[in-house]
Amino acid sequence: MAIWSIENLISPPLPPGTSNALLFVACGMIWSAARIFHGRPVLWAAMSAGAIVWLIACTVPAFAQWAAARIVLCSLIASAYTFLTAAELWRERRKSLLRRWPAIFVPILHGAVFLVPIPLASMLPPDRGIGSLASGWIAIFALETMLYVVGAAFIVLVLAKERAVRIQKDVASTDDLTGMLNRRGFFAAAPLLAARQAKNQEPVSVLVFDLDHFKSINDRFGHAIGDEALRLFAATAIGNLRASDIVARFGGEEFVAMLPGSLADATPAAERVRLAFQAVAGTVAGRPAAATVSIGAASAEHCADIGALIAAADGALYRAKANGRNRVEGVEQQAPGLIERASLEQWCCCSAHP
Repeated sequence: MAIWSIENLISPPLPPGTSNALLFVACGMIWSAARIFHGRPVLWAAMSAGAIVWLIACTVPAFAQWAAARIVLCSLIASAYTFLTAAELWRERRKSLLRRWPAIFVPILHGAVFLVPIPLASMLPPDRGIGSLASGWIAIFALETMLYVVGAAFIVLVLAKERAVRIQKDVASTDDLTGMLNRRGFFAAAPLLAARQAKNQEPVSVLVFDLDHFKSINDRFGHAIGDEALRLFAATAIGNLRASDIVARFGGEEFVAMLPGSLADATPAAERVRLAFQAVAGTVAGRPAAATVSIGAASAEHCADIGALIAAADGALYRAKANGRNRVEGVEQQAPGLIERASLEQWCCCSAHP
């Protein structure tokens, strides 16, 4: 903007069209920023193409004197970069960023604004209005491009900040060893599932998993084999449960899952996980670990207290261990919110061990 206002006063004069060329470079950099944001490389030639085309065109005397051509070329270059920016953001539409739609809308809106002078230039006769339209549009164009560059840059920064926050939240709610949710992540996701089931007047179930004789596996084969057994169970549980189920590692060898559905739905799912893990964990990393899992299941029609429902499933888990391990035990709670506080406190103490 500053160069555009004083370029006629600079000595020696700058090449014709320098100020507009810089604005085109800025538009190309915003497009490149969108590409970098999604991990794609910068196309340097394409980023500079608009400015180069403009500078070359300004060296042609006929173009410099043809106001309508200057208007059309300015509009086409600027709108091309804005639509390219919107296209880059649209390519990532499957990723959940809350402000993605405004980020796509702003470039499209500015691109449409940049195209407005083209039909106006074509409708005006050559001997009337083109000169005034050209001189007025150049000023408006420079201001509009400036607004677009600032606005688009701000939106890209907002997207970057939002993605950084999302990554930090994912890290905070993810178990490093298994890649599944940790305790924090489970208690962030579980209330949403419980509320949805309650709204639909449908039951919700909880499964508590505990690997049998896990300390013996660590003692016999070392912690590396124990870690591999945990990763193997995590993969088995995720692979044999539905995408709508919430599965998490609570710590040590204890895992928890929340499933939409009744105990009649949860028990077969638990049995499926148990059988699958028994089949694949006979040998872990080449060692005869013979790992198995005991599972406790609990269900409620209206889950008023997730912790109480987990406590009920944990009680069923202890029965499974007392009855010989490598089995599934279930209990159905009609009012999980009324489970005795002592039972919940017992679960909290038992699940706090590493």
